[in-house]
Amino acid sequence: MPVAFVCRTRSSLPPQELFDLSRNIDAHVGSMTKSREKAIAGVTSGLISEGETVTWQAWHLGVRFRMTSRIVRMEAPASFTDEQVKGPFKYLRHTHEFRPDGNGTLMVDTVEFAAPFGPLGRLMEKLVLGRYMQNLIESRNGFLVDQAPPAKDARE
Repeated sequence: MPVAFVCRTRSSLPPQELFDLSRNIDAHVGSMTKSREKAIAGVTSGLISEGETVTWQAWHLGVRFRMTSRIVRMEAPASFTDEQVKGPFKYLRHTHEFRPDGNGTLMVDTVEFAAPFGPLGRLMEKLVLGRYMQNLIESRNGFLVDQAPPAKDARE
């Protein structure tokens, strides 16, 4: 049974802009500087689209990982889903949704994953990976939200 969590993030950006920013390889790299993440194969810069793959190399929990993800579904500008096709997880799916919300967007990330290694993997999911993955998504979303231009002063 996979681990699942949902992150909700509000942004002043309109849905289309946040949708494009979320599938922008360069923005993803910028959001993952702590893990030294970089795109090394597939789409390595700019926007990724349905059916395309990207291979990431990064350091997480002191270990170097490579993971290839494919965009398996895209409904611009409402949502897209990426899935691991090769990498450290037994299973990983990340659905990104962009819902109009007042003058901006509510971004909803639903992440489901399972670690390999049977009972040991399930223990790692509970002790470390669940929280680590959620913090990673929240940090990434904070970076994306910070890309919005500052609000104009009403007195201008």
